[in-house]
Amino acid sequence: MAKLEMAGAVAKMKTHLEGDSAYYSMPIGDQLVPMNGLIGKTLGLRFQQQINCVHCGRLTKKSFNQGYCYPCFQRLAQCDICIVSPEKCHYAAGTCREPEWGESHCMIDHVVYLANSSGVKVGITRGTQVPTRWIDQGAVSALPIFRVSTRLQSGLVETLYKSHVADKTSWQAMLKGSPDNVDLYARRDALAAECADDIAELQQRFGIQAIQAVTDVPVQHIKYPVSEYPVKVKSFNLDKIPEIEGTLMGIKGQYLIFDTGVINIRKYAGYHIALSSES
Repeated sequence: MAKLEMAGAVAKMKTHLEGDSAYYSMPIGDQLVPMNGLIGKTLGLRFQQQINCVHCGRLTKKSFNQGYCYPCFQRLAQCDICIVSPEKCHYAAGTCREPEWGESHCMIDHVVYLANSSGVKVGITRGTQVPTRWIDQGAVSALPIFRVSTRLQSGLVETLYKSHVADKTSWQAMLKGSPDNVDLYARRDALAAECADDIAELQQRFGIQAIQAVTDVPVQHIKYPVSEYPVKVKSFNLDKIPEIEGTLMGIKGQYLIFDTGVINIRKYAGYHIALSSES
């Protein structure tokens, strides 16, 4: 039987929807491996003990923030605390690490959404990252609820909402199967009523046009290529066990689901990995 073999630095899997079905491709070096067709086949991943920074390319013994060397982690705006906590954006204070990067990535339209991954959560993303962000989180359904003018504003709206609904996904629960069905329209309307006064204050501060409720976009449903979910989630760590192998049972979020465990590919961006599988 022919084998698929290739090696190189990996990156976050690329995704797209066809209808409501998620499709994945894994970058390895300068190649792109279609992953959906490997489900049900034996797949091996071997860490080749080399890590290159995903930004500057330098060799690094340890990866920070999913793929960066330490100098880049300390220097880049995309590694600053405000990326994790957008309500802490300090662009207006003149202290952004990279103002030009902030202008192109943060001072643009963002979407605040509700998603059902391991239960209902509120989240934010750049308008250009819909539906990629939802697939990366393993959401089975998602609904935009606000369109805002900047990342800061999206973070402020999210902060209001997360006092009423979760803002994190339980990755273990997400990987054990599909969550219970939820009426996201009903949750949107209930949360809008609860947060109406606070949203009005933000609109008064930034302008009504800056923070607009979205009511005319339908729920996006997403199906993942999974033949069988694990009963117990065991996570592989390539730094401790550099070689893993098993039958690929599915893909959800940025996780490969084997019959022997799961691995978050996004965590290992910049790692040089040798991939082998039946073709």
